[in-house]
Amino acid sequence: MGLVDVGRIRQARELLAEVTRETPMEHARDLERQQGGPVHLKCENLQRTGSFKIRGAYHRIHALSAAERERGVVAASAGNHAQGVALAASLLGTKATVFMPQRAPLPKLAATRGYGAEVHLHGGAIEETLAEATAFAERTGAVFIHPFDHPDIIAGQGTVGLEILEQLPEVGTVLVPTGGGGLVSGVACAVRALAPSVQVFAVQAAAAAGFPPSLAAGEPVRLEATPTMADGIAVGRPGPLTLEHVRSLVDGVYTVTEESLSRAVLLCLERRKLVVEPAGAAAVAALLEHPGTFTPPVVAVLSGGNVDPLLLLQIIQHGMTAGGRYLELRLLVPDRPGSLAGVLSKVSELGANVLDVEHSRISGRLALGEVEVSLNLETRGAEHCLQVATELHHAGFTVL
Repeated sequence: MGLVDVGRIRQARELLAEVTRETPMEHARDLERQQGGPVHLKCENLQRTGSFKIRGAYHRIHALSAAERERGVVAASAGNHAQGVALAASLLGTKATVFMPQRAPLPKLAATRGYGAEVHLHGGAIEETLAEATAFAERTGAVFIHPFDHPDIIAGQGTVGLEILEQLPEVGTVLVPTGGGGLVSGVACAVRALAPSVQVFAVQAAAAAGFPPSLAAGEPVRLEATPTMADGIAVGRPGPLTLEHVRSLVDGVYTVTEESLSRAVLLCLERRKLVVEPAGAAAVAALLEHPGTFTPPVVAVLSGGNVDPLLLLQIIQHGMTAGGRYLELRLLVPDRPGSLAGVLSKVSELGANVLDVEHSRISGRLALGEVEVSLNLETRGAEHCLQVATELHHAGFTVL
């Protein structure tokens, strides 16, 4: 199976010139110290439809014959590919039918319908949704638009790599969020052809990392993925074509934890003022989890920004907890007037913010004359958490 060449990616770039935007490159100065050099963010979260997917989808559908477009197209996606196909089909005058998992995020579902696609909800995992979309294509004659395993898709996504090399010619490493592998395959094709010394790494959520076992086996292996907040890259099995591209062109695969993903989303929002979904922040999560590992200048691709506001709230809270911004303490204090006030006064003196307090005299472990106080505090980070706990201990309170 042949690899996509850079000539095909350049042709896709010409085709997409009037359809997609050249997304900006943000200089992330706050990440530089731990990486030992410059870090930049390639903001595909600011692309049309909120992710890079429109690039490959438009390139693939544009290549269809008039007869194929007449039959319509069908796709399966957790959201970003769905929106890309829906918009591309609308621009090219063909009908789009999209299958999405039953628990697809509501904003992605609404946006896909808003771009004109007919949407069906099916299955709990993306593999089930893909199977239903394939069956629909066989029944109706609609052309199945694969989310990653097709040369036209890979070539379209590879235009991201061309832009990176033009915007930052001195780049040393490119980190790419990876699910099925279409984006990292395309980026690696462009980078290997034009700047072979630059390293390209795929980044996957540890709970849904399909490439490591497939690379070890030499063929696509189905992974029983566990739940992950990074639904956009939760793909249980790579395709034969993307697996060959990653095996031949990508320097390695890194996995990141849910804690790192949430911290990355929070960092993008808080420090860079960028709304990024967990899957889209995977490359930043790799920088947080593996500091100093990558040759600078580093470009981390932010692959998407379509996140449910309710999920974003949960992620922010999760990220703040992972970053040591919340502290839960249980203390034993004397059961006499003023004890609780003394605790709260000390907490205030230490600069922590009290979120809630629970005061209990009912516990078998309490001695006569003792009460248990549970505090949930907002702090400034892990060092501040340790300082608060230590100072409360030194002030005479028993920290459980």
